[in-house]
Amino acid sequence: MHRNFIDGAWVEGSGVSKNINPSDVSDVIGEYTRADAAQTHDAIAAARAALPGWRVATPQQRADALDFVGTELLARRDELGRLLSREEGKILAEGTGEVVRAGQLFKFYAQEALRVAGDILPSLRTGVTVDVRYEPVGVVGLITPWNFPIAIPAWKAAPALAYGNTVVLKPAELTPALAWVMTEIISRSGIPAGVFNLVMGPGREVGNALAQSEGVDAVSFTGSVATGQTVREMVAGRGGRVQEEMGGKSPLVVLDDADLENAVGCAIGGSVISTGQRCTSNTRIIATPGIYDRLLEAMVDRCRGLRVGHALDAQSHLGPVVDERQFEVNESYLEIARNEGADVLCGGERVSRETDGFFMSPAVIGNANNTMRHVREEIFGPVVSVLKAGDYEEALAIANDSDLALSSGICTRSLKYAEDFKARSDSGMVMVNLPTAGVDYHVPFGGRKKSSYGTREQGRAAREFFTSSKTSYTLPL
Repeated sequence: MHRNFIDGAWVEGSGVSKNINPSDVSDVIGEYTRADAAQTHDAIAAARAALPGWRVATPQQRADALDFVGTELLARRDELGRLLSREEGKILAEGTGEVVRAGQLFKFYAQEALRVAGDILPSLRTGVTVDVRYEPVGVVGLITPWNFPIAIPAWKAAPALAYGNTVVLKPAELTPALAWVMTEIISRSGIPAGVFNLVMGPGREVGNALAQSEGVDAVSFTGSVATGQTVREMVAGRGGRVQEEMGGKSPLVVLDDADLENAVGCAIGGSVISTGQRCTSNTRIIATPGIYDRLLEAMVDRCRGLRVGHALDAQSHLGPVVDERQFEVNESYLEIARNEGADVLCGGERVSRETDGFFMSPAVIGNANNTMRHVREEIFGPVVSVLKAGDYEEALAIANDSDLALSSGICTRSLKYAEDFKARSDSGMVMVNLPTAGVDYHVPFGGRKKSSYGTREQGRAAREFFTSSKTSYTLPL
């Protein structure tokens, strides 16, 4: 039994969930206890009690603890990569890569703990000095999704701890294993009891308790737009600080002058790879007339050559969909596309393998336009739609015509169009001749419109959310 972690102790909850391998539903990864609202409030109280000591811990103490976590994650990359692939369904190379990224994040923020800077400025008044310092915001609730079960907990928890906050983490109920492992490592890092707490369980109980509690100063959330809006209303309504990442429907513009092989790689690598279960996936491909037909044909050929299978099978290019419910959502959007008059040119079928899993062949949809529901709404599966635009200006207009604006991309040999797209794209992140999925941990991550709310995540931008500035004036007497 994998228990919750509260005030430095492993604690049983009010129920148990079985963690099932989506590549093989007969494989039970483990049993994980479920917290309820009362236990969540216990974790919040522990974090509140631990805050005075941790907020004044030396930068070296914080750095050493975070470096310890990062070092162990990297050392155990192969073991934990296999666990992640069993739990979430990413193929092994991606599962291992995600663990590596989590380790790198902890090591990055270990160094950031040593670089917390302030400013000393002259006042406009003679003899007065001004200093600006950055202090921890307080107790932070972290609510993380199932599709990146260790990278997203790491990129929230590491800066929160680096800047002196105490933490209550609620991972996705569907994928708790890697968050539990990360917590177990943190428990041995030298971080005092109560500074970091893990409460696993359903969002309607644990997540709501975090969002509504006056004992939580800030909440960082990653998940759906609808849930994010509910969380935001709860947190902001009581005066708390909130940061949210809530999905995308990222466009990839492909111009006539693009290198076809690179464009196909970007279109497929940024959409159906990882089973399409990334918020940054470029699921809207917008091509101009001179390349549209060739691109569409090449994408269909590429998808037909991809092998879908068990995440631990070295021959697999794609693993399974995360669970049956998501599989049914994907199927429903393919039916919606057909009813809207689009053409499902390949994929979308259930694939049979030696094990009983949620295997879906990647789907390419042609004859689509930006008014169609399947084009405008995030599907979160191995489904990509291809649209035609008359020229660059129309392609840019279609790309920007969305309520979601996380990431966007363009494939072109033209520096003129590349620079213009970077300047005029509405998205928070822009890629040139690259898939829209795939970002670095040392630079800001985030979108615009309904994709994001609040300050950016990752890199030094994380300081904006996890600290509060204090300006002091001094007149020596």
